[in-house]
Amino acid sequence: MSKKVVVIGAGIGGLGTAGLFAKKGYEVTLLEKNANLGGRANIFEAEGFRFDMGPSWYLAPDLFEHFFDLMGERLEDHLDLVRLSPSYRIFFTGDPTPLDIHSDISIDSATFERIESGSSEKLQAYLRQSEYQYEVATQHFMYKNYDTVFDFFNRRVMTEGQKLSVFSKMHSFVSKFFKTKKLQQVMEYTMVFLGTSPYEAPALYNLMSHMDFNQGVFYPQGGFYELIRALARVAEKNGAKLRTNSPVAQILVENGVTRGVRLVGDEIVPADIVISNADIQFTETRLLEPKWQTYKQKYWDKRVMAPSAFIMYLGVNKKMPCLIHHNLLFSEDWRKNFDNIYKDPRLPDEPSLYVCAPSVTDPSVAPEGKENLFVLVPIASDLRITEEEKDAYSEKVLAIMEEQMNLPGLREKIEYKRIYTVDDFAADYNAFKGTALGLAHTIWQTAIFRPNNKSKKVKNLFYVGAGTNPGIGTQICLISAELVYKRVHGIKSAGPMESL
Repeated sequence: MSKKVVVIGAGIGGLGTAGLFAKKGYEVTLLEKNANLGGRANIFEAEGFRFDMGPSWYLAPDLFEHFFDLMGERLEDHLDLVRLSPSYRIFFTGDPTPLDIHSDISIDSATFERIESGSSEKLQAYLRQSEYQYEVATQHFMYKNYDTVFDFFNRRVMTEGQKLSVFSKMHSFVSKFFKTKKLQQVMEYTMVFLGTSPYEAPALYNLMSHMDFNQGVFYPQGGFYELIRALARVAEKNGAKLRTNSPVAQILVENGVTRGVRLVGDEIVPADIVISNADIQFTETRLLEPKWQTYKQKYWDKRVMAPSAFIMYLGVNKKMPCLIHHNLLFSEDWRKNFDNIYKDPRLPDEPSLYVCAPSVTDPSVAPEGKENLFVLVPIASDLRITEEEKDAYSEKVLAIMEEQMNLPGLREKIEYKRIYTVDDFAADYNAFKGTALGLAHTIWQTAIFRPNNKSKKVKNLFYVGAGTNPGIGTQICLISAELVYKRVHGIKSAGPMESL
């Protein structure tokens, strides 16, 4: 191929796209505005601690393996994956007894049965449904491009829609199986990964439960950033040029056809095809002249954005024996917590939160005898938070962790702390409203209702990443790379490609 491809942004979708097109023989240049590759899957080091800044859950290993297979690579040659056991620990506000999920049906069924009589059989039935939905989704929906409503509402959806739970809400679906709030929370927490509320998400997304209960939760030794290094290695091996510190100022268009990009500093990088992995709202409203915009600002003003996050990166001078690798704390008033994110935006008084302690599994990410903690509180996008409010909320969250997660004296043990939140996401990743994830997965922002990966106004301009299909998630963004490859090459198949 003599055609030149420019990829804007080195998130997982951008890196995957660069790899696929380079493998096919295109001349690929990837341009990343930041000093590191990876987009939100970033990394930094401070005082002997190494922090993954974004994604930390390695789920659906089969989807990652599929991408590396397409690239002619063996995943195990690039990543040293450890299966976590237990997979994660859940703390409940006001309850001194945490609950461990092992991703082992015999152990987890017994755990459920102790909480709710009869729930062990219901869990197994729920996970059979989840596995079915996962298989149908990965073989018939996730790897398909949508252009008209009939692409989605096809015969399979219309005949099996009830079985696939396309048309019902997650919370209602879960409530049919489990009656206790505790078990409902366990089955619904993954909606946060998709940037939506269980009260709004399509029940189709219960396929997430298959990922963690049936397939298990993994960790790449060295940290999640090892995946970024692997994707970069494979892209460069196939000839892609990966440039950091190269922010794009404009997508160049002549007579309705893209001709490349202009960088900040006025360097021109010519291209026959431009694929943007930058935030779609930023791409459309800032990199294109108004006449070339498919989605203008008024479109974005009506979108539901996924949450942002209040994150603390903590270096702790003692080990925390009550924590395992992944830890979740669920608030007492589950619905109010989601309302504080979506309906009544504010810093939650009683937040649900996530604590990752990778140093439990991987001694390389913290000095000996110390703990590396990543603390994330989902919060509303577009919140304005002063520095004083950040400090005060940090103290509040740490106090809650001390009390509810059996971490007495945690604050006195902290020797390094960095706060990262809404304005940081906006500044570092051009994230619309400072969202940590992108467009929320509501029914009206899924599949045909999500922004298309092809510009309607500019020929040879395409999109990849969490803002287009299939949506949010590390492995899902790799699927979006395959979808834009299919789009450029006119491949109409609904399932994963077997080869390029």
